[in-house]
Amino acid sequence: MIKWHFKAFEELQLEEFYKMIALRIEVFIIEQECPYQELDGKDQKSQHVICEQDGKILATARIVDPGISYREPSIGRVVIAEAARGSGLGHELMRQAMAASEKIHGSVSIRLSAQEYLINYYKKHRFEVVSEVYLEDNIPHVEMLFTPKNDTQ
Repeated sequence: MIKWHFKAFEELQLEEFYKMIALRIEVFIIEQECPYQELDGKDQKSQHVICEQDGKILATARIVDPGISYREPSIGRVVIAEAARGSGLGHELMRQAMAASEKIHGSVSIRLSAQEYLINYYKKHRFEVVSEVYLEDNIPHVEMLFTPKNDTQ
């Protein structure tokens, strides 16, 4: 059975954090062949959405407070285990992360840095491209912004 958890950094169990980081390294560094500093000091200032099944973390994302990565709250380190891709779990992860952000920060805009090939994935969650393509860790990215329907900013 799939379980969703939403936790502040200090609520994470050591084993849980280890599995989260292992998944992120597996996908972002090994699979995507992109050496970069995974532990960036933002996890401690973030809330974490975790999807687990039978003790394995299948997906995770972090909600970063405003003023740390961007002026707005942001969603980052969105990752799905290879075995769980294509199941719809990625879209549920985004729904969970956006709901968690709204619970913490209210109905405000959310910004993220998206790998260029994932633009359409994020567009399905009403994110719009708001920057030119730029390289982040040698991978083409764009900034994307979600604006709630009732946002008048």
